[in-house]
Amino acid sequence: MDCDDFEVRVGTDVQSIAEVAQSIAHFGDRYVRRLYTEHEVECCGGARVESAPGLAARFAAKEAMIKLLRVKDNDPGWKSIEVRRRPGGWCEISLGESARRLADEAGVTHLSMSMSHGAGVATATVVGLCQAGAGA
Repeated sequence: MDCDDFEVRVGTDVQSIAEVAQSIAHFGDRYVRRLYTEHEVECCGGARVESAPGLAARFAAKEAMIKLLRVKDNDPGWKSIEVRRRPGGWCEISLGESARRLADEAGVTHLSMSMSHGAGVATATVVGLCQAGAGA
């Protein structure tokens, strides 16, 4: 594999934990179920205000993935991008049908991500290895 055949794309995002907590308090389960998969909600402790830090990090990861894909008009849908917690405790991005189609069009071959939260904000970065020139 020649390095000239690939490019690295990066998406990053930050999200206010308080904003997510306010949305949970105001809209409750309707807000949570619209944006997050069952796995994501379960990993964060449910659709509760106390779950806001983990949910905010996952929201940031979804936004970071959209930035990596360089989506113009065809957003893949919030649940089409999922943060999956692995048995060892780390997390990975998993793409549903519409997000996978956009990733394929962009030539994405590998993804890696990192999330964190503290001091009132959540952050996530997604790095993708893409075939050079794909989806330009």
